[in-house]
Amino acid sequence: MLSPTLPQLRRLALAGIVADVAIMSTGAAVRLSASGLGCPDWPRCSKADVVGGYVGGGQTLLNTWIEFGNRLLNFPLVAIAALIFIAAVRYRPAGAPGGSGGMASPQTGGHRGVGPRGLVLLGAIQPLGVIAQAVVGGIVVLTKLNPALVSVHFLLSISIVAAAVLLYARCTVFEEPPARGDLRILSAVLVAVTCAMVAAGTVVTGTGPLAGHADTPRYHLPLAGVTQLHADIGWLMSGLSVALLLGIRLSHAGPRALRAAWWVVGGLLVQGTLGYVQYFNHLPAGLVWVHVTTAVMLWVAVLWLFFTLSNGFRLDLGQVAVPQREPEPADR
Repeated sequence: MLSPTLPQLRRLALAGIVADVAIMSTGAAVRLSASGLGCPDWPRCSKADVVGGYVGGGQTLLNTWIEFGNRLLNFPLVAIAALIFIAAVRYRPAGAPGGSGGMASPQTGGHRGVGPRGLVLLGAIQPLGVIAQAVVGGIVVLTKLNPALVSVHFLLSISIVAAAVLLYARCTVFEEPPARGDLRILSAVLVAVTCAMVAAGTVVTGTGPLAGHADTPRYHLPLAGVTQLHADIGWLMSGLSVALLLGIRLSHAGPRALRAAWWVVGGLLVQGTLGYVQYFNHLPAGLVWVHVTTAVMLWVAVLWLFFTLSNGFRLDLGQVAVPQREPEPADR
């Protein structure tokens, strides 16, 4: 990674997305299976707890390995986060002094000494996010899975995922011009509503029977009420995504954007089906875990759609020549 090319940095960003989604998925499995807190007296964990996983408090061997598996994933996560930051610092755009000769990018600008400032900042979020997650996770353990702090822990995770997706988009060369302004605004609204959807989902989990052990603190809210709110936001998301899909199709925004829109619509269909099936089957833990995991993947898809429509959320648009779309016959 001493002289990374743009495709190499893009692949590292993708690895960061995969690692972030995996750690969130296994973290959800820990909570939904009531698999304990790793070591109950964090940060004063015993050597046995750290090396072999905490055993006690009525935990089964499966519970221990669910929790310990989640902990083991932190090692590749930390390594990938560090590599992303180093690669972002060392990257030089093609044509810049010391450039790596990689693919030219319309999303980056050259700076001496370190890589493009925007990429370095996005790269730094990954290791800093790991540190922040460790601190918040430790506080969650000390407060015995306080539901508000668990929600903060999860929302911090999706913020780190968002930074990784943006880094991936900034390392992507978009051959199509940005979409129409109204479509970009609509996609931004979809991102905001999706964030609200995820937040509502953490409240549902923190209210229901899968928040942890029977003595784990919970939100003192009616489960049916917060579930209905979660479902209502899901219907709003569905309407926005279908409207966006139709707008992209009618505006000829490009095949990449159209594919991204179809992924979002398909993901929402899966999520809605899982949500209703799990609710009417009294929230089986395995099905809820699949629902949480696919929710994180849907978050990635929504972000990618937004960044695709805005060409990687180009911050230095004035520095490049944007290709102009040929007018359609109806426009002439």
